[in-house]
Amino acid sequence: MSRCPRTRNLAAALLAATLALPALAADHASARILDRQGMEVGTATLIEGPHGLLIHVTAKGLPPGPKAIHIHSVGSCDDGAKGFVASKGHLNPATRPHGLMNPDGPDAGDLPNLFVHADGSVEAELFTPYASLKGAGGRANILDADGAALVIHENRDDHATQPIGGAGGRFFCGAISGL
Repeated sequence: MSRCPRTRNLAAALLAATLALPALAADHASARILDRQGMEVGTATLIEGPHGLLIHVTAKGLPPGPKAIHIHSVGSCDDGAKGFVASKGHLNPATRPHGLMNPDGPDAGDLPNLFVHADGSVEAELFTPYASLKGAGGRANILDADGAALVIHENRDDHATQPIGGAGGRFFCGAISGL
C-alpha cells in the first residue's frame, strides 16, 4: 500500500463505494451447440435482463439459409442420432399456441429465425420477453429441474403454422446450463 495518505484514502473510498453498489451483473447461462454426431458447432450465451432474455448465438458448419431456433422444455441433447427428441417440445408452461405471429400465441419457446451465411456461419442476438433463466417476472423458467435446450431446425419458422411453424427436423441442439 502506498505511504501517501491521500492515495490510501482514495483507494479506501473507491473500495467502499464499490462494495456499496448493488450487484449489477446479470444472471448468465450458456449452451454448447452440437450437431447430430455430438460435435460442437457453436455456442450460445443467455443473459437475463429486466424484461426478458437476450440470447447470443455463434456457430459454424450449418446449412445456409434461414433456420428456426426454439427453446425446448428439457435440457437434453444426448440423442442427436434420433433427432434430439429428448429435448421434448417447446418451453410452454402456459400451453399457448405456437407462433410469434399467432394472435393466440406465442409459446415461451418461440424465437425469431436465424439466418445462416453461405459459408455456414451464423452470429445472432435474439431477445424473448417470454422466458427467464429462473422464472423472473412470471416468465417461463429455463433453469428448472429438467432444464431447457436451444434447438436449431432444418427450415425457417413461419411463426404461425402448428405445431412448429414448418420448421422441420431438429439438426442442432444445445443444453442450457447456468454459469
